[in-house]
Amino acid sequence: MGKINQGILGGFSGKVGTVVGSTWKSINYMRALAVSVHNPNTVKQQCQRGKFRTAAHFCKAAKPFIQNGFREYASKQTPVNAAMSYLLRYAVEGCAEKASLDFDKVRVSQGSLTAVADAAVEVATGKATFSWTDNSGTGDAQGTDAVMVLAYNKDRQEAVCNVSAAARADGTAELSLPASWDGEALAVYFAFCSEDRRASNSICLKNDAAGTEPDDDDDSGEGNQQMG
Repeated sequence: MGKINQGILGGFSGKVGTVVGSTWKSINYMRALAVSVHNPNTVKQQCQRGKFRTAAHFCKAAKPFIQNGFREYASKQTPVNAAMSYLLRYAVEGCAEKASLDFDKVRVSQGSLTAVADAAVEVATGKATFSWTDNSGTGDAQGTDAVMVLAYNKDRQEAVCNVSAAARADGTAELSLPASWDGEALAVYFAFCSEDRRASNSICLKNDAAGTEPDDDDDSGEGNQQMG
């Protein structure tokens, strides 16, 4: 039974019908009573869980990059949650165990900063070499904008990144890759970050044939690497 503490217009604690009242940090609030779920493993729920798991595995590997790339959205949610929301809406395909990412649609950075022009990447054993046209002065692009680069290994579900690999004005940058990655399937991304921490939308510069599915039992967080 609920108890009203400050009269009929005041807050209350406990359950009244389908409403639960409580107090947090001197703030009175109410919430609906949770509905009992008789079948917590419906086809629709399995589908959504597969999509969520697929997006979460990628965000876990790319987290150091995403924390910079989705920083503009951190006022109402965390950068990782913002990235998850984007991936689930635009980049995850299929359902349940068949859920997968369309890596060309994936973004590891999203923001208002002017994006890169004429970017390309060449991958060799031990490194990825990036090139682009300096478009400083276009829109809000500045020559001092930091270059952010990321390579995601689809076969291992691991990523390496550098969120300050060069400056926009440099026109070239390198990212060190593990030698053991030679010949494995990669998705490679590029974005900018301004001195006031605004990011550009990332672009996918390389998208090799899809790798293996994530290991759901691996929650160690190992394999996420940030270089530079």
